[in-house]
Amino acid sequence: MYSRRRGGNLGLFLLLSQLFHVGFENIPPVTLMAMALNIFLYLSPIQPLMNVCINVQETWNRKDWKRLFFSPFHHADDWHLYFNMVSMLYKGIRLEQRIGSNWFAFMLSVFSVMTGIVYLLLETILAELMEDQSYKMQCAVGFSGVLFALKVVNSYYNPGGLTYVMGIPVWEQYACWAELVAIHLIAPGSSFVGHLSGIIVGLIYINGPLKQLMQVCADVVSSSSYPGQRTRFNNHGFSGYRASRNDAASNTERHDYTGGMTEEEQLEEALRASLNDDRTGSNSRRPYGIGNPQHLNEEEIRQRRLNRFA
Repeated sequence: MYSRRRGGNLGLFLLLSQLFHVGFENIPPVTLMAMALNIFLYLSPIQPLMNVCINVQETWNRKDWKRLFFSPFHHADDWHLYFNMVSMLYKGIRLEQRIGSNWFAFMLSVFSVMTGIVYLLLETILAELMEDQSYKMQCAVGFSGVLFALKVVNSYYNPGGLTYVMGIPVWEQYACWAELVAIHLIAPGSSFVGHLSGIIVGLIYINGPLKQLMQVCADVVSSSSYPGQRTRFNNHGFSGYRASRNDAASNTERHDYTGGMTEEEQLEEALRASLNDDRTGSNSRRPYGIGNPQHLNEEEIRQRRLNRFA
């Protein structure tokens, strides 16, 4: 999240060069679409930045809720866009391949809104604690809050590794905190609270109830969208099963075999079939046992059934 005005287009050209270098065919679909949306809204913003940036005064006090949805996808200048999208490129490739495109798209949607909500809460708390209402006027735009949340999730799925922040080796699980401080020192115009909001959202996802709530919502949507199929939409991608032709054929065969009867009813039917065969006078079938079939015990009836249907 940034608060600077838009400048030239060198950052945009470098970003496009980076995309061609990686190769569009190597970028997962949701990551590519998210980047395309950010680039498109940089070139053709929905409204001026001051009308889409998020702050407490406009968003909460004046109920301008559209800022929650618009602010993450608008950027202050081309370099702001460049650094965020390059970060999105590599985080997206890694995470989308790990958790699946469906869940990754859902995650981006939720994180985009959640980072804005947490940002409003933090700015309100700061305004009350510091007794400074200017915190409620600080406006922010940009995708970096979402990227910090993704970094926390990425560290969760890839723990124990080392990464470098300004040339300093840092354990992966602490890298988001190191980057939070480093970016604020390098670019004082960046939104420290916006980046911190992303970290908090990421932590709520991996350690709190957010992932479970998302799973419940996804299951409800999946069940309503596919009422005749057992499906599951989870944080490992789209899973479950759909009835294939082979499954349907197998189910039909099982239904024909059992006739929808219980095990006892199947035993009785097997005995009845044996008696009918005996009454036809066929000599091609040897009796299963000795004695009157009506006086056979259950085990003998079961054995006859097994021999018949073997």
